[in-house]
Amino acid sequence: MKLNERSLAFYATCDAPVDHAGFLHKKGGRHTASHRRWFVLRGNMLFYFEGPGSREPLGVIVLEGCTVELVEAAEEFAFAVRFTGAHARCYALAAESQAALEGWVKALSRASFHYLRLVVRELEQQLAAMRGTGGDGEVTVPPRRPKENGCCSAVWSAEPPAAGPRCPPLPPRRRRASTPDRPPDSAPFAQLHEWYGQEVRALRGQWLGGQTQP
Repeated sequence: MKLNERSLAFYATCDAPVDHAGFLHKKGGRHTASHRRWFVLRGNMLFYFEGPGSREPLGVIVLEGCTVELVEAAEEFAFAVRFTGAHARCYALAAESQAALEGWVKALSRASFHYLRLVVRELEQQLAAMRGTGGDGEVTVPPRRPKENGCCSAVWSAEPPAAGPRCPPLPPRRRRASTPDRPPDSAPFAQLHEWYGQEVRALRGQWLGGQTQP
């Protein structure tokens, strides 16, 4: 995969909200020494920096085709990001607390586009089944729970939870929100990301506005 370094650096440090961020201890590829780095998760890209104020990332991990596993290591709260393949690299990481470990494992396990496709497919199947049986059109998204090997998984069910609030109904199909003219396909990745983000925020605002109406 060819990645433009300038576009990646801009995307890593732009003002858009991040999916997850915090300090992790990372071991080098050829060295056993562990270094404390500031990690930032944006979509399916995990950037790491010298510190929170750094303006350029030291590196990036593209989280496609990988698994997140708890591992036995000298460091406490250790886990690994493993990729498939004979010469694929394994990233050995360690959080600074149990809560941080659980947060990172959950965030990284659901960061790939492959996982998002599975979620969308499952939701579509639930919605189609409810429409076929005359259901109320609500889709319940259950919480994720860790597997025995430390990875996180989602357990889906068409039945509502036994207690607690239910998920809001899916929003009706609306006309596309008004957004600036789409940039050309040759535009930098960060510019395309920002353009699509404006449309998503506008649509979300329309939906939330409809939910508050009596």
